[in-house]
Amino acid sequence: MRLPDLEAWAIFAAVVEHRSFSGAADAIGLSKATVSKAITRLEAQIGQSLFHRTSRHLALTEAGKPLADHAARILAEAKAAEEAARDAASAPTGRVRLATPMSFGISNVAPLIAAFLAEHPAVEIDLHCSDARVDIVAEGFDVALRIGDLPDSSLRARRLCDIAAHLVAAPAYLDAHGTPQHPTDLAGHRVLGYSNVAGPLRFSHADGREVAVRASGPLTANSGEALLPALVAGLGIVRLPGFIVGPYIASGAVRVLLPEWAPAPIGLHILTPPSPLRPARVEALIAFLSARLRDPCATAAQPGAPLPHPDAALVGA
Repeated sequence: MRLPDLEAWAIFAAVVEHRSFSGAADAIGLSKATVSKAITRLEAQIGQSLFHRTSRHLALTEAGKPLADHAARILAEAKAAEEAARDAASAPTGRVRLATPMSFGISNVAPLIAAFLAEHPAVEIDLHCSDARVDIVAEGFDVALRIGDLPDSSLRARRLCDIAAHLVAAPAYLDAHGTPQHPTDLAGHRVLGYSNVAGPLRFSHADGREVAVRASGPLTANSGEALLPALVAGLGIVRLPGFIVGPYIASGAVRVLLPEWAPAPIGLHILTPPSPLRPARVEALIAFLSARLRDPCATAAQPGAPLPHPDAALVGA
């Protein structure tokens, strides 16, 4: 049996990551000639070119694109295996790359990271807050938090909790357009779109009835916070997670609609790359976040923080 050329696959992954042979050589401590020979060797073994090469440009071929993901996994699993062996008898140490949604990351995760670092001073966290859907493996993340339904994938995922969602509108909107009495009434209203939670609005009643409604409005955004000015200005109705809209409900800036019809909760998930091998620092962060993200709205609460005024979104408009 011919064994795979794991060194060449790892070097291929480094070239993809650094987008050049010289950059990969510098990063992994090899000569550029050694890197070039490894890629040539790998291309000969698979019978296909991996890169289009010119004097100024390096790009993956169509054959190389899917193989780059495999190479990244091979390299990540080899690193994880080595680190797991080293970490088995030592305290967590090193860097962890963590991806979270923007609003949730700032309000809920960042305070926890501060507490985690206080407990694990030898660990470094690279926190990436963005509402863009990241490719965990290709972009080199160790852990990601995601809110909403998950597509089928090879990633390892665990649902941590349900995040309550609220259907809300400003008093000005309700005065101008009336208050919906049933979920189906929303089809005739201006409903702002929160694109992180795709599909129809789903509601369930205590008596077991369920309703799904499609509605539209003048604004759709992938950030709940980006919808707040239009919401408070009375431009529409929106369903938002409690960690975003909770303070506005408490201050009276918006009102909860259809309280007897609960919007479907939004799942909070923790994701990791496919390999079950993880360094001790990653395991420690996963355990820490899993234990403390059971009640996200409580995590986000800041005692003494001022609540938004009903007209806050209009100031400076």
